[in-house]
Amino acid sequence: MSGTFMGMPSFPKAARDAVRDTTLRGNLRHATHTIRAKRAGAVAELEDWARLREAGKQIKDHTLRHLDRYLVRVEEAVTAAGGTVHWAADADEANRIVADLVRATGETEVVKVKSMATQEIGLNEALEKAGIRAYETDLAELIVQLGDDLPSHILVPAIHRNRGEIRDIFRSEMGEWGRPAPEGLTDTPAELAEAARLHLREKFLRAKVGISGANFVVAETGTLVVVESEGNGRMCLTLPETLISVVGIEKVVPTWRDLEVFLQTLPRSSTAERMNPYTSMWTGTTDGDGPRNFHLVLLDNGRTDTLADEVGRQALRCIRCSACLNVCPVYERAGGHAYGSPYPGPIGAILTPQLRGLTTELDASLPYASSLCGACYEVCPVAIDIPEVLVHLREKVADQGGKGHRLEKAAMRAATWLLDHPAALTAGERLASGTRKLHPERLPGPGARQWTDSRDLPDVPAQPFRDWWKKNRA
Repeated sequence: MSGTFMGMPSFPKAARDAVRDTTLRGNLRHATHTIRAKRAGAVAELEDWARLREAGKQIKDHTLRHLDRYLVRVEEAVTAAGGTVHWAADADEANRIVADLVRATGETEVVKVKSMATQEIGLNEALEKAGIRAYETDLAELIVQLGDDLPSHILVPAIHRNRGEIRDIFRSEMGEWGRPAPEGLTDTPAELAEAARLHLREKFLRAKVGISGANFVVAETGTLVVVESEGNGRMCLTLPETLISVVGIEKVVPTWRDLEVFLQTLPRSSTAERMNPYTSMWTGTTDGDGPRNFHLVLLDNGRTDTLADEVGRQALRCIRCSACLNVCPVYERAGGHAYGSPYPGPIGAILTPQLRGLTTELDASLPYASSLCGACYEVCPVAIDIPEVLVHLREKVADQGGKGHRLEKAAMRAATWLLDHPAALTAGERLASGTRKLHPERLPGPGARQWTDSRDLPDVPAQPFRDWWKKNRA
């Protein structure tokens, strides 16, 4: 599986294939259960977790309400610090800006920090078409790239791979991308990490251009923040001569004091750590330290349209912790690829259809990729009510029509008429009871069969309740 998420089948079709893969399900079950158990312990250490969660929600909501003001402040601060700000309305414009900036340096290679925004816009593929090769440096992203694969988790992109599979990928593919894997490489974590370190080191020392995203942008100073666990990101942020950061406009926080809240909630919700091992911050450029040129590409790509939806906009609070994926029973069984988006799991089911629209079969199916159990809302560190948004988006899908929804509307109109006419309802109940032995065990039609194949139709009683009441109420 490679290339792009677009053109993938709808979620039900993709999930049906995924759940048959017992290795995939085993990998996912082990990883998600481990991560969520550790997260629960880390969160329980804080007595004020509920207040931090509410504070994060309020900060994000305030920023989104005044996003126009804070974005202007970001541009002013970054420019004053020696950086250059670019505005990208969509993925094509963002990719064109980045490709032109890389070409201007004369380089044909870039090293990348793990970035959801660049996955969203398909930057690697766009750079390849422009004759520029992008090297992922996050360990999990490296595994995905070498395996000609797609990420299936926000925090752990290679969560669907076990150690044996990773060893095989390193052995067969590393030589095609640079330094080959050591002879006799085993699947022990230390050896795999060392192989990746040696492979990446030559790229860090050679690269003149780095590309990143950002977890946060502090508006008052124009400071960008990246949190990570490996240190590879910091190598990309400090060694190259030119740094290009592609950042969604929703990543802004007003002040450093606001940032303090998220630096407590994000690491505990994502990696179950009290703080991230590496928290890198940079403000423009500084003589003799770090990149000499800094470019910030502020990305819209559907975010303004999402902001206009009073219910759906809460998805823009997301800080990409992935806690919702690790508790979701649907994600645990289907895996991330089934969502057809860089944003899998519950957050992807509400964010992707808003960023891309509900016009394709895939995107229209995502709001239904949930049991509405509410576990995702309970663990979200910024209190996104994902079930509420899912139902809201399902209403939008239904309003678009389509064969199944037209039949549903017709059935509801018929039921409304029947309930408004008691005599007809009584006659219908008696007819249903009188013909109960002739009723099928499964409803006809492909849409109905999808429902009844896993559910039993209720038995019709031998006597309607109305008749029973008249006979027994005395």
